[in-house]
Amino acid sequence: MLIELHRDHDHRCLMFAADTRDDNAVQSNQFLIVDGDTGAIIDPGGNIAYNDLYVGMQQQFAPHRLSAIIASHADPDIIASLDRWMTATSAQVYISEIWERFIPHFCKPGKTAGRVIGIPDAGMHIAVGASQLVALPAHFMHSEGNFQFWDPASGILFSGDLAVSVGVDPRVTITELGPHIAHMAAFHRRYMVSGKVLKFWARMVRPLPIRMIVPQHGAPLAGAAVREFIDWASDLDCGIDLLAQADYRIPA
Repeated sequence: MLIELHRDHDHRCLMFAADTRDDNAVQSNQFLIVDGDTGAIIDPGGNIAYNDLYVGMQQQFAPHRLSAIIASHADPDIIASLDRWMTATSAQVYISEIWERFIPHFCKPGKTAGRVIGIPDAGMHIAVGASQLVALPAHFMHSEGNFQFWDPASGILFSGDLAVSVGVDPRVTITELGPHIAHMAAFHRRYMVSGKVLKFWARMVRPLPIRMIVPQHGAPLAGAAVREFIDWASDLDCGIDLLAQADYRIPA
């Protein structure tokens, strides 16, 4: 399922909403940034997503022109297909320094040698053709080493597991947050580590001219829903905020 999020001259942003074909597998989105005759993949996903994403990339540019494979963190739904991408392309892999030495476990021995660039905790700029993506710190939302990717050329924030929604059609962009919160609240209360980090995140992103927030699961947010989500997240109790001694007991 291909969804065009942005098109402007030589710069395009495409979302592939993977059809899991398995009710036991989580729905996930993968992203292709095209700039001229090259591009980058954000969160390429597992083997379920590989074929459709690879064919979609081929329609934009030759596989050997792929410049970067970018991962928000190291969960299987993010990079379980990495071994196949390492074979099919010569792209470098960008991931948090925390996970840099873990991702070879997804590949055959030697496949990632010399091809992994660790993103420092403070983030960095990643060149994609004539444009740049900005890796923004998103630690503990939900992973210890976690990044979001801001694309100034399109105004899109690729937010990973923040702004995820469950049980919705990823083809339908949300422009009013209120009715959508029911599809987000339980996930965020469980998967975001604390309200403290959400407040820090909100202060970081508020100055950005964000046109769209696009998560790795569920539907994109646009229009008024962008600022409404930032406000909602900045005031959310979640993760360790909700835990008590009763959650840490020896099972009966």
